Amino acid sequence: MKRILIAGFQHETNTFGATKATMADFEMADSWPGLLRGDQVITGTAGSNLPLAGFVREAEGDPGIALIPVLWCAAEPSAHVTDHAFDTISAMILDGLRQAGQIDGIYLDLHGAMVTESHEDGEGELLRRLRQVAGPEIPVVVSLDLHANLTRAMVDGASAITVYRTYPHLDMAPTGARAFHALRHLMAGRRLVPAFRQIPFLIPLQAQFTGAAPVDALYDRAAAAGDGVSGWAELAAGFPAADIRDAGPSVLAYASNREAADAMADPIVAQVLAAEPAFDCALLSSAEAVARAGSIAATGNGPAIIADVQDNPGAGATSDTTGLLRAMVEGEARGAVLGMLCDPQVAAQAHRAGTGAVLQTGLGGKAGPDPAPFQGRFAVEALSDGRFAFTGEMYAGSVAEAGPTALLRVLDGGADLRVVVSSKRCQCLDQAIFTHIGVDPARQRIVAVKSTVHFRADFEPISAAVLNACAEGLFPCQLGQVPYRSLRPGVRAEPMGRNLT
Repeated sequence: MKRILIAGFQHETNTFGATKATMADFEMADSWPGLLRGDQVITGTAGSNLPLAGFVREAEGDPGIALIPVLWCAAEPSAHVTDHAFDTISAMILDGLRQAGQIDGIYLDLHGAMVTESHEDGEGELLRRLRQVAGPEIPVVVSLDLHANLTRAMVDGASAITVYRTYPHLDMAPTGARAFHALRHLMAGRRLVPAFRQIPFLIPLQAQFTGAAPVDALYDRAAAAGDGVSGWAELAAGFPAADIRDAGPSVLAYASNREAADAMADPIVAQVLAAEPAFDCALLSSAEAVARAGSIAATGNGPAIIADVQDNPGAGATSDTTGLLRAMVEGEARGAVLGMLCDPQVAAQAHRAGTGAVLQTGLGGKAGPDPAPFQGRFAVEALSDGRFAFTGEMYAGSVAEAGPTALLRVLDGGADLRVVVSSKRCQCLDQAIFTHIGVDPARQRIVAVKSTVHFRADFEPISAAVLNACAEGLFPCQLGQVPYRSLRPGVRAEPMGRNLT
């Protein structure tokens, strides 16, 4: 019987964000479960698309495997993880390792873009501490997010790494499953040698969508390399909102020897470099997006989707900026809905007033460095406790905990516009965000979502078009305007291409 210790510790760190991730943020349930310990690690993630759930499903199908679950936690993306939270959670994992007795392997469900108050490379530091306890011989396999900023410390600390290959992340559980097979391969005494390459430019997230060229072909190439167990390749697109030395895309390949690993990695690197001019980084102004959405909606072929790409809470933004909201009011958007705008004060006010009440208040614009609430009158059309099951493919099997939530209609101006207001940040990547409070997004003319790409999995099939709007927000998508200070020498802040405005 092979005994495998499993744990998860996920955070995507936006170093330009407004608030840090504290221990309370990792303990709190939001789009994902709160901190889980022991057997809860398995029962609390069962049926979800999480990597750990995929790993567990594969392991449970093997009668020769026993799992020792220690801990799983995640916090909504934000600025740096506090040292207290990082040290506390790391210590919990290490204590679990010390108490586990004899083990044959370790699996970690990590993100790959964690930055702490003291460490640019949170995952690399966790792996360093883990190796001090586990020693150099125990196989350690890690699954990472597609947006991982891979580092040499991660590659050296892990025996093998698997990375998501889809954005939106529809293959999180399959990536965990791949990690299981890699770990079983290593526990059988077989060898994996890595080839690691970093790409010399950053790619904004809106250009990392794997459903369009050139990114689709790059991931097809990576997935086709090797047999997936004794040799394979990974492409991490990177998380550009982390101002650290190792931010950016990278290629990683594994094989039984260095020559074979190099032979898999180098052609993928060449294809990424050749694709540099083809990445579509273009954004519309909010006013342009609203005007174009109105014209598209008039065709009657489905709603136009406007993505508020720079206020995406799933990338560490506040989810409460009002630039796109203002543009929709000023552009007199008709049959429109926007979600989710995070404003716990207004959500609480709506719940106190009740359905049918009219609020005179400032909506949003409170959490960022430059307060700019949208002042006006709002009718309370519906209320929710913010607890609902996701229905889209990416998060199916998970339950949202968005806190008291309200559907408000904007009463001032000529727009026909409603806003879903939550108490916790929650990326608008699933139609259930609207349907749970009585709005069918397929029947709207315009749907505005605070998301960068994840929304595409559930919303694009019902839409006539998708428009990326550039409103203010703390998740930068125009990378040429970002004041990076820590990137390693020679890294370009964005691809050298045609569509950079």
